[in-house]
Amino acid sequence: METAPEPERVQLVGYEPSGRGSALLLGDGGSVERRDLEPGDVLSYSLGERRCAGAIGDGEHVACDRSGTPYCEFHTSTWVCARCTGTCLKPEMDCHEPHAVYVAAFAPDTFKIGVTREWRLETRLREQGADRAVRLYTVSDGRIAREIEAEIARRLTDRVRTGPKVAALASDVDETAWEETLADLEGFVADADLEFEFEFEFEFDPAAEDLECGVRDRYAFDYGIDLETRPVRETVASGTVVGVKGRLLVLENGGTTYAVDMRDLVGYELDDGTTDRNLQSSLGSFG
Repeated sequence: METAPEPERVQLVGYEPSGRGSALLLGDGGSVERRDLEPGDVLSYSLGERRCAGAIGDGEHVACDRSGTPYCEFHTSTWVCARCTGTCLKPEMDCHEPHAVYVAAFAPDTFKIGVTREWRLETRLREQGADRAVRLYTVSDGRIAREIEAEIARRLTDRVRTGPKVAALASDVDETAWEETLADLEGFVADADLEFEFEFEFEFDPAAEDLECGVRDRYAFDYGIDLETRPVRETVASGTVVGVKGRLLVLENGGTTYAVDMRDLVGYELDDGTTDRNLQSSLGSFG
């Protein structure tokens, strides 16, 4: 008598950051279940083995038993534009639609230059967990936008790592540093001899003389997370949901607040029940 194959264990195969609905995606080699993350929700998962998260397509999960995490070499996709400077000559790589060039603030004083398609600017900012932002330019395509980004990236970073974003959870934006950065950018845009690969026309948006409080296309975001102290960074999937900022999931567990990078959860098999391993605790939890 043949033995029936064991069913695939439930695995955390993806996530949706703030701006896209804030959820964990669970798969078992079949359908994908969306586990929404709302403040006050209680998660009760312990983490098992970690392996490649496989692939998701048309609402279905294709499992993979390879050991690479969060994805093996066969399920790792490379975004060719991630480090693009706008000089790619492959037409199929061009983004022929309007793009926005923006500067985003992450509390207290990390400021990042970035680009995205114009229609999804606000969504992109929320996905990253930005606290403030200003649109600098609107241009006709992605190639132009990335050339401008590469020039401004000589002065501002074009990426923010997880550590500063965790610190930002219990911080406010340094408004003085933010305004000084915008003023400095104004001078850079007005005075710099920018050399680009292609000829084009663009408009500084907002105009340099209008870089002051209340200008059009300024953004300020509130993620509903009010913390007095920096949370402890952990990889855990049990506790009460405080909120989600970018891809950081904030949980309260045993009197301590934790910040979980949801990408670090991808690939883990999940079991019902809270974790039985020792977690780091903040000093405040011993009060």
